[in-house]
Amino acid sequence: MSASYRGGEPVAQVVRSGFAESFHRGSVAVTDPAGSLAAAIGDAASPVFPRSSNKPMQALAMLRAGWEPRSEADLAIASASHRGEPFHIERVRSVLAAAGLTEDHLQCPPDLPGNLDARNAVVALEGPEPKRVYMNCSGKHAGMLAACAAAGWDTATYRDPEHPLQRLIVETVEDLTGETVDHIGVDGCGAPVLAVSLHGIARAFARFVEAPEGTSERRVADAMRAHPHLIDGTRGPDQRSMAAVPGLLAKGGAEGFHVVAAPGVGAVAVKIDDGGGRASMPVALRALTTIAGLDVPQAAKPEIDALTGPEILGGGQPVGRVRTLL
Repeated sequence: MSASYRGGEPVAQVVRSGFAESFHRGSVAVTDPAGSLAAAIGDAASPVFPRSSNKPMQALAMLRAGWEPRSEADLAIASASHRGEPFHIERVRSVLAAAGLTEDHLQCPPDLPGNLDARNAVVALEGPEPKRVYMNCSGKHAGMLAACAAAGWDTATYRDPEHPLQRLIVETVEDLTGETVDHIGVDGCGAPVLAVSLHGIARAFARFVEAPEGTSERRVADAMRAHPHLIDGTRGPDQRSMAAVPGLLAKGGAEGFHVVAAPGVGAVAVKIDDGGGRASMPVALRALTTIAGLDVPQAAKPEIDALTGPEILGGGQPVGRVRTLL
């Protein structure tokens, strides 16, 4: 059995009406631009599942397999945890069509859009029947299928950990993190999920933002930063942060995971122990600004401050905030 994550320390609290209502424990790894560990809170060395924060590395493996996206937007959607908005679905279908594939090839679970407006529109037009293309990982699955088509690999078994694409993803993750994948599990979308340390994935994101122009690593990072609305969706934390700060790269994952990085600054990976997502981005951004030393442009400060201390509502009105404890 693999080593176990040991848990972290208090990293955030929820303050409602001046009263500390809840606390979040977690772990944080901060690297310098070269990927060396600059600071750590809690357990930054034991393996964890980064969940969807692995997607940029999976997208890189798709390029290494020979996939040539028709556009950088198509590459961005392969790195995304989208919300099923119309522009998301258009991109997923674009990836499939360019590879000569259809939605029937997708093996992610059927779902309805995560964005409420998009969900209501779909239900009104099509009824409540979920579809695989609406699932938030359908972009990744479409990219995996397109990579298989480009490489001449079987598309029916692309989720199998022994499939050539999945073996290449393991090699790519190990290359970028500088670690041996500790454990392979099954992600919520049915594809393999790979366990590495917080330090390892922060090191990988530092490599993405420091990669020279023209490399595949830089291509993935640039596609995400050029199309932040595709990465999570309208007013999502990744979209908001990347749109606000030039060069910032951000990718969240399920179970309280978040990674942020900036060129010349370094990277931060965060795991919230209780699996809740409300504290992961605040802690990640706070660590990037106060520990790694990101200088936020003046015009971006209101947005970054709002993401670092999101409001808590009472009766529909702000009555408190999530407050980081770094």
